[in-house]
Amino acid sequence: MRTLFLHPPSYQGFDGGAGSRYQARREVRSFWYPTWLAQTAALVPGSRLVDAPAAGLELSDVVPLAADYDLVVLHTSSPSFPGDVRVAAALKQRNPCLKIGLVGAKVAVDPTGSLTAAPAVDFVAREEFDFTVAELAEGRPWEEIRGLTYRSEDGNLRRTPDRPVLEDMDRLPYVTEVYHRDLRVEDYYIGYLKHPYVSFYTGRGCRSRCTFCLWPQTVGGHRYRTRSPEHVLGEVALVQRYFPQVREIFFDDDTFTDDRRRAEEIARGLGRLGVTWSCNAKANVPRETLRVLRENGLRLLLVGYESGDQRILNGIKKGIRVERARQFAEDCRSLGIAVHGTFIVGLPGETPETIRRTIEYARDINPNTIQVSIAAPYPGTALYEQARREGWMPAEATLVDAQGVQSAVLGYPELSRDEIFRAVDVFYRQFYFRPRKIVEMSSDLVRNPDMIGRRLREGREFVRFLHRHERVGSIG
Repeated sequence: MRTLFLHPPSYQGFDGGAGSRYQARREVRSFWYPTWLAQTAALVPGSRLVDAPAAGLELSDVVPLAADYDLVVLHTSSPSFPGDVRVAAALKQRNPCLKIGLVGAKVAVDPTGSLTAAPAVDFVAREEFDFTVAELAEGRPWEEIRGLTYRSEDGNLRRTPDRPVLEDMDRLPYVTEVYHRDLRVEDYYIGYLKHPYVSFYTGRGCRSRCTFCLWPQTVGGHRYRTRSPEHVLGEVALVQRYFPQVREIFFDDDTFTDDRRRAEEIARGLGRLGVTWSCNAKANVPRETLRVLRENGLRLLLVGYESGDQRILNGIKKGIRVERARQFAEDCRSLGIAVHGTFIVGLPGETPETIRRTIEYARDINPNTIQVSIAAPYPGTALYEQARREGWMPAEATLVDAQGVQSAVLGYPELSRDEIFRAVDVFYRQFYFRPRKIVEMSSDLVRNPDMIGRRLREGREFVRFLHRHERVGSIG
């Protein structure tokens, strides 16, 4: 079947972060690669991947594509679902014979409800959908394809058995081939990564049990299934050949450092290739492993600290001690490894005092850059079930508002939704607007003058975000 993989148009100012449709708008606009769609597109010969937000395409630009294809697969999420359904309806109106499917955590959790709410959609591919969609594109009978929930000819919804979890990750072809064929690497940028960059996964799943984290609980699972080091290094070499302008490679695995021996082996191979690279990490990597990674091209670690309060970390099953994370931060600093730290306000047990403590903790460990998010109870997570059970979340709550700004969904007797929303501003201002941090950032620009233009743009976006966020909070 002539197959189009579509990352649908979204909000003006859309942030294609974490899995491409995870968050609608953030403080500084960024674009992650639509790797999940690209991975499946790599399995379907002759397919095409269109990433509308990154390419600046609107609905009027993508609807005409419907006439050229038999099958369209859209990546969706809980925040983007209503808009993605409207895109599907417009495509179907243009080509009534078109078969349209949705993939992503949203439909993996609620396939029947998703199809019921989207009359123009013919099927959803659940969980790991790579080979499910590949078999659809081959034209196999739908009732024989595992991992599928679909609308039958009589209008009823049918569900096939689950597809077994993929164990041999080396069966997956390189996504870089699809990037090279269909995307423009200069369209993708993240504030804490060098530009241009390329990112992809070297494995799936995460051993951690964080109650809020979407992907392990809905799609990837809690076993870290990995590609062989040889397979990973082969793709890195391909990136070098296809994209000599790329300045950094980011490994987007939930926790690349979970398998430390493998991480060190890959790092040594990257060192031989002369690659600058970064990855996700948990704040418990031993100094000796950090040293090996740093000596072989590691530049930055993306680390989820979440909170500086141990009770909150225990409640979300983070599996890390505050003091161990502090030592990790000191090790990274002494080894010259940059850190982008992520924090969450509004997790269960949060109070004004724990927010204050977390801000002090962030200032103390002093990551190079930070991201502050509001606790988001995504359907399919333990946090979502806990919030429903405890009555922390109103029934009509939405994760983002009509402009795509993240909403404060959870509220507690000790801490209101409005206080949680406002805490994001307070956190950012107290972390960045202090003499020590301003001197650090200014010194970095002196050392890297080629970054001045980009940092000024991001600074303007950041200030506008704070003003907009403050205004929305005052209205709320």
